[in-house]
Amino acid sequence: MNPAERAIRAVDHTQRRFTPTAFVFGVIKKYGDDNGGVLVSNLAYSAFVSLFPLLLILVTALGLVAAVNPAFRADVLKTVAKQVPAIGSQLTGNVHELKRHSVVGLIVGIAGLIWGSTGLAQAGLFTMSQVWNLPGPARPGFVPRLGRALLFISLLGAGVIVTTLLASLNTYGQKAAILAVLAEVVAALVNIGMYIGAFRVLTPKTVPTQRLVPGAITGGILWTLLQILGTYLVHHFLHSDSVYGVFATVLGLLAWIYLAVEITVYSAEINVVLARHLWPRAIVQPPLTEADRASMALQALQNQRRPEQSVKVVFDDRKPGAKVPASTPQTPEQIDPGGVPAETKQDDPAGSPG
Repeated sequence: MNPAERAIRAVDHTQRRFTPTAFVFGVIKKYGDDNGGVLVSNLAYSAFVSLFPLLLILVTALGLVAAVNPAFRADVLKTVAKQVPAIGSQLTGNVHELKRHSVVGLIVGIAGLIWGSTGLAQAGLFTMSQVWNLPGPARPGFVPRLGRALLFISLLGAGVIVTTLLASLNTYGQKAAILAVLAEVVAALVNIGMYIGAFRVLTPKTVPTQRLVPGAITGGILWTLLQILGTYLVHHFLHSDSVYGVFATVLGLLAWIYLAVEITVYSAEINVVLARHLWPRAIVQPPLTEADRASMALQALQNQRRPEQSVKVVFDDRKPGAKVPASTPQTPEQIDPGGVPAETKQDDPAGSPG
């Protein structure tokens, strides 16, 4: 064993001994196993493409519903702009409502925009199916996916309304530090609620809602901190002359969306790692830990496409006669989307070899 490998194995042994480090590395490892970078890129692209249709729907709806109250319309757009510091006002300021030349044309136009903006929800559904390693037969069909997509868009609209109502707290918070802190705490709670709702809509129904809470709390807090940091940087370092036209606006928007999506995917991975107890993981292999075997088995079994297809995963590095834990599935039927921990399933005969 060379000195470099000896040093890495020493670090590996240390990180596996302590639960916090083992869990963090388990989340990072699971993110890599799921090709998290590809999932984030796909979801960020879908979010970028769907953002403008969503804004157009929002502005048009505000033009129809809030025509009698222009102040409310301005407050909503200002709230949306705050989600993306520095370039949010440019983004919302260049989107104008659909003109009401005819009722039929307006309805057709809004319906087309809704259909186009469902791409974001579809990408989110695919991401959550990959993160939870669902086999093909367990994934929702076209009609259920479409229903969830529309529900997801409705959730985004409800979130905009709630954050608009919270804008008054931020206004008063400019005069009192304690109210400013209170406003950020309330914003974090709202963001956590939004994450719970989004995870519930996009995650398979068989996953209990309580399994989604840890990642939602993490995502909501990190998203709030990201907004605070972005606002601070804009006010203290980035001024209007730092934005160089459309090109910089597009790059800034893409970077912001990518960071938000990466937070979301990592938060979802936290839910899976906790639910399936996918830690400790080994930095250097062999030997494999049981969490390594469970993750590898999930990666292989999720490639099943039809119920008629038979897939089985076995490992030949165990000692002869060793029992296969129920937490490490061998067939797609043994994958529990709810991720019940192994200690509650040890007596399940489905987990035994053979």
